[in-house]
Amino acid sequence: MRITEDEVRYVAELANLALTDGEVQKFRADLDQILTHVDQLNQLDTEGVEPMAQVLYDAEETATLRPDRERPTLGNEAALANAPLKGAGYFKVPEVIKK
Repeated sequence: MRITEDEVRYVAELANLALTDGEVQKFRADLDQILTHVDQLNQLDTEGVEPMAQVLYDAEETATLRPDRERPTLGNEAALANAPLKGAGYFKVPEVIKK
């Protein structure tokens, strides 16, 4: 396997995930398969393949989804108008990460 158990645990810690030993082994195998697949993709010959600028629809090279235009900002009062909890000009949300 190309990815170590320590690397899986490190990534899990960055994502604030508490994994069991079984989950670490499962993710280690899954991540190894992903890396193997990426290696296979990297071996493909893409010489002469034009890069795609827009993957959502067939369009000309200069097509855009909408014209850019300047407009006034929403403003703090309007942005917080329907907030269930607010204070000091900000949205108040429940604490979700404790470390």
